[in-house]
Amino acid sequence: MLSAFSIFAIAVVVLAVILVLMGVKSVPQGTEYTIERFGRYTKTLSPGLNLIVPIVDRVGAELNMMETVMDVPSQEVITKDNASVQVDGVVFYQILDAAMAAYEVRNLERAILNLTMTNIRTVMGSMDLDSLLSQRDKINAELITVVDEATAPWGVKVTRIDIKDITPPADLVESMARQMKAERDKRANILEAEGIRQAQILRAEGLKQSAILEAEGRKESAFRDAEAREREAEAEAKAAESVSKAIAEGDIQAINYFIAQKYVEAFGKFADSPNQKTMILPMEATGILGSIAGVAELAKSALGDDSTTSSKSPWATDNKDGA
Repeated sequence: MLSAFSIFAIAVVVLAVILVLMGVKSVPQGTEYTIERFGRYTKTLSPGLNLIVPIVDRVGAELNMMETVMDVPSQEVITKDNASVQVDGVVFYQILDAAMAAYEVRNLERAILNLTMTNIRTVMGSMDLDSLLSQRDKINAELITVVDEATAPWGVKVTRIDIKDITPPADLVESMARQMKAERDKRANILEAEGIRQAQILRAEGLKQSAILEAEGRKESAFRDAEAREREAEAEAKAAESVSKAIAEGDIQAINYFIAQKYVEAFGKFADSPNQKTMILPMEATGILGSIAGVAELAKSALGDDSTTSSKSPWATDNKDGA
């Protein structure tokens, strides 16, 4: 049978064990505890094994320090151009200061949720529907700036806010579909008109280039013809000069040159006449031959053939006798 002293000793040992167990706190990773002494905050316990004063100290709040995601329920938002849309989203936040999150705000998650929903209506209500549907990145950036600034005194960092879905009314969706179809038809018509215009421009450029090349060809041809006529005139002038010189020196063959030239030209005109099929010549054929012989003698004289020039052509003699 135990004595009273033994019972007292056992009671003291058990009480000591209980006090030790109450003074040792094991904090899991990703969590922090706030410690209150007689109801007043004293310190924050980090993850691991920590010691507190039993009975005097107690755990005030257990806070999750990991990044947390929270759904923003769908709500109706009226845009700047009076369009009603349904909007929902998600918020990512992380507690950076456990004491501020525990004692600066009551019901932290509810506070962040209501703050986010209010700013969604504010930011999106200041934009028209087209901007609302096409500028989600801009909306997210404005929301995170405003909400993070508001939650900073609570020891909370808002890392991301995303708008998940924007749902316009059914009739508005139908109107937008018709507008998009009309815009695409407009673009197609514009592209087709641009293609026709470009084709006409290219065709006109081709015709212009062809006309330029044709005009340049006519110009070159006219220049060549003029040059040929100029050279022919120079040759005629030189021939006339030679004949005139020969006449001045008393060469009778020079006169025969002019007579033969005019005679052959007149005879050619008779032959080329479209209404003249039969020609009656009232002159002797030997007259033409005698004139041509005179031209030959003149050419030989011009070439300096003295032996040939000194002898007389039989045609010239006959022509002279006939004269």
